[in-house]
This record gives sequence, structure tokens and C-alpha cells, in this order.
Amino acid sequence: MFQNLPISWRHMVRSARHKFGPALVTQEDRALALAHLRYHDHGILRGRWTNMEEIAPDVWRSNQPDPDRIARYAQMGIKTILNLRGQAQQSHYLLEKEACDAHGITLVNMKFSARMAAPKELYLALLDQFDAIAPPFLIHCKSGADRTGLAAAFYLLHVENVPIAQARAQLALKYVHLRWLKTGILDDILAAYAADIDERGPISLRHWIEHDYDSAAITANFRK
Repeated sequence: MFQNLPISWRHMVRSARHKFGPALVTQEDRALALAHLRYHDHGILRGRWTNMEEIAPDVWRSNQPDPDRIARYAQMGIKTILNLRGQAQQSHYLLEKEACDAHGITLVNMKFSARMAAPKELYLALLDQFDAIAPPFLIHCKSGADRTGLAAAFYLLHVENVPIAQARAQLALKYVHLRWLKTGILDDILAAYAADIDERGPISLRHWIEHDYDSAAITANFRK
């Protein structure tokens, strides 16, 4: 993969495997972080493929942005970015935080897994963020496929009050969400909510998460 790179860049890419934090202090730190973001965090695949879509007026979803994309987001008027990868002393977070600070964008960090049903407290905290963040804002994880898809579905259900079938379309193959893999557990969360609505009638997402959502049961059924 690296043989066509100049020798200095090949050395930098190899060095970046182990040196991509804990801070961006020198130009070497920044160069190594960029190399790590591109070649080890798969940022090179996201150069043209942004997985970006507007899901509601001034509310966007995408994959992990690099500093150049964050500059463009600022020009679009985006004021807040909700990062679902969590705060980490790693290239993707260090560069994102630096770029957001430089462009006056508020960075909100929450950490979710693409392959696990989270505790209800974490999903309730996500709904709280949706109540607090005013558009225009953007939601992202690494690929913008799984965690972002579920969060986008939750936003549409909680804020936009869309039908559950419409919200479930946020977890779709067109975003490279592969429901037949372990990430399919996120589909099962929405399926469980849909089943309860079919059985009992309308239930708000917050009420369902507070009183009916059972991460252990969803996980057990998914593993069968």
C-alpha cells in the first residue's frame, strides 16, 4: 500500500502507527497525526466518500471529517458537531478538536459502539443532546454507517416525529450499513421499538427507552 509513497512519507506513515498523540504541539506531531488519520484510520477512503446527507433541515450525517472538511462545514454554517467516537488522544479526535476550535464549531463527544446495544442511560443522554443542540449541526462516527445511522434515526423519531419505518431507513446499505454483520444489533433496537408500537400504539422514543428498552434481551435475541 505504501510502496508508491516518497521515502520520507513511508517513514512517517510507519512512525504514525505508534505516534499519534497525546497532543498536537509540533509540526511533526501534526504531520504524524495526519498520516495516521489517512492511512491507519482509513481517512484516505473518506477523501471523496463523505457519506454525507441532510436528514432534516440543517441536520447532517457523515463519516469522520478531516480538518479540510471541517473548514468547509464552517463555511456551510454548521455550528456544532456531535462526535459519536468519543474523546480520545488519537489522530481523528486531536485533529477534529483543533479544527473545530479554529473555526468556532462546538464539538460534543459521546462514545457508542457499532456492535453493542448501549445502556439506556447513554441513549437517554443522546436524546438530551438532541434537545440541547440547535441546528445547523452534524452527526458522525468513523464511517457514518452504523452509530451515525442509529443516532440519525433517533433524531428523526425524537425531534422530527417521523414514522418508525422512515427512521429505520437511516440504517441502510446505501450508507454501507451491513445489517447481516454484528452491526445488525442496531437494527434490532429499532425493530424492538417498532414491535412495541405495533402492539400497543404510539409510544414516544424517550418513554420507550426509559421503560421498555432492554439491552440484555435485545443482545440475547440477536445472538441466537
